[in-house]
Formats: sequence, C-alpha cells, structure tokens
Amino acid sequence: MLNKGETNMSEKKFSKKHEWVSLDGDVATVGITKHATEMLGDIVFVEVPDAGKAVEKEGQAAVVESTKAASDVYSPISGEITEGNKAIADDPGSVNTDPEGASWFFKLKIKDKGEYDSLMSKDEYDKFCKENPS
Repeated sequence: MLNKGETNMSEKKFSKKHEWVSLDGDVATVGITKHATEMLGDIVFVEVPDAGKAVEKEGQAAVVESTKAASDVYSPISGEITEGNKAIADDPGSVNTDPEGASWFFKLKIKDKGEYDSLMSKDEYDKFCKENPS
C-alpha cells in the first residue's frame, strides 16, 4: 500500500500526443503508446535523444518513422535526458511488439513533478482515444 504522495512506479500516465510516462523517484521513463503504434503501422526507424539534452514539456525529443509516416515523439514533461534507448534505434520493429514496456524511448530527470501529475490516467487516456480516433 502506498502512502499519500508516493508514486507507484508501475502506474503510467499518458499525454494527448500518445506518449506514456512512468516515474521512479525523479526519473521518468517515456515511450509511445500501443494506440500510437497501431496508428503508425510497422515502425522502420527510430531516433532517440542523447543523454544531457534538455527537453521542455511538449517539445520534440525523438523521431519515429513507419511505413505510413514520420512523426516526432514529444516529451510529456520537462527535464534532462539521462538515457536514450539505443536498443530500439538498432531494432525499430521492437516498438511495435512492446511499446509500453521494453521499447521505451528515453529516460529523463524531471524538472517539475506537477507536469507528471497533470497527465491522464489509463482510463482517461482510453476515453480520450475513443473520442479522438485519429
């Protein structure tokens, strides 16, 4: 049982741009949602950010290309990149198979926990996707 104010690491929060975030202390792991991979189709290229890069909330942080389109991946929260997931750059197709697990895009040290708290819960995100199918 968590005390009030503690964050459950397994709890993911979601952005309207189809990124997910999980928090472990002040380090956030960010990736794209299963819904995003279904819209994109087969992913053929991924570019992840380098450690040390500063990103702002809703600022461009990574790139993903599929057989259908190229898209920017935005950071749902502000902070400094601590690690880019080089494994998905080497094997972009893995993002289609495990987008909300091992195929995360980057980790960052967060600047403002309030930005994380303002993101959507899983239920809110599922409702958002139903109401905004494209």
